[in-house]
Amino acid sequence: GDRLYTMYAEKGSEYAVCLNSADGEVIWRVKTGDYYQEKQGGDGPRSTPTVDGEVVYVLSAEGTLHSLTADTGGKIWQKSLVEEFGSAVPRWGFSTSPLVEGDLLFVEVGGLKGNILVNMVIKRQAGSTVAAIDKKTGRTLWTSLDDMMSYSSPIAYMVGGARQVAFFTAYALVGLSPQDGKLLWRFPWKTRYDVSAATPIFMPPDRIFISSGGDGAVVRVKEDGVEQVWKNSEMKNHFGTSVYLDGYLYGFDESILKCIDAQTGEEKWKARGYAKGTLIAADGHLIVLGEQGNLGLVQATPEGFAETAGFQIMNARCWTAPSLADGTVYLRDESEIVAVDLRGGVE
Repeated sequence: GDRLYTMYAEKGSEYAVCLNSADGEVIWRVKTGDYYQEKQGGDGPRSTPTVDGEVVYVLSAEGTLHSLTADTGGKIWQKSLVEEFGSAVPRWGFSTSPLVEGDLLFVEVGGLKGNILVNMVIKRQAGSTVAAIDKKTGRTLWTSLDDMMSYSSPIAYMVGGARQVAFFTAYALVGLSPQDGKLLWRFPWKTRYDVSAATPIFMPPDRIFISSGGDGAVVRVKEDGVEQVWKNSEMKNHFGTSVYLDGYLYGFDESILKCIDAQTGEEKWKARGYAKGTLIAADGHLIVLGEQGNLGLVQATPEGFAETAGFQIMNARCWTAPSLADGTVYLRDESEIVAVDLRGGVE
């Protein structure tokens, strides 16, 4: 398309913004919350906008969920996760990206269990780690779980002819029924500092890869539960999500770019030079953005590391994964967005 949607902070406020993809000009911007500051991980916002046809959903770092019109940024509805669910703002801010599944919007809200004060009225709050929200009206349809929330984003997939949604909480990977939030299965997971940040990866027909700062694992989802396929320390995604392609996982084991066999967890190759970077896959290549702004095109093959092209494009910390559309890759660091045309190759 001809529009880009992202979030940024400026002069005490957070904003959702729509840009012209051709020249970067601002089409509209909307304030989404107050400025969120955090010295160790950098200032907010954290979440990625979710575009669903004519609507954009955004979540501010301090926990305000917005539904906006994609063309003008007009307000459709908004809700405070802190006010509705009794949520505490996580140490590194609300980071999950909303997931659209049919008419539902899934968000990890981190609500409390017990008595909470809502508009000066004491209400009994059931477990509400996650919530399903009517995407058109903003009305909460159900909540589920009692876990501490994480910084990961939910995924939806089909197993055994039925849809499921999975959430990577601070304590476990869980599979839920999207219709009512019923817990279908649970795979306990212990992380450093209770931080699960990388998004789970569904690998058809029935496997899911998860990773955090301590270990990585693949589980198999069954009709009556879940079982571990393998678990090791070969692919420890601190916060950047890996990619799955043709039976192999490519991603960052902390600060080392790796390829591992998705069936066994065996390392196939590794390479340094990108620090804690991010990546996406397209046309048989990995588009890798290093933490210090170096961009590389790497062959997506388990046979060995082969960077076919690369150059330095930015000189500040880059923790946002690249975005690709119509042959142009969009990159951002802590202060700017850059568009690079890849159709002629990178030199």
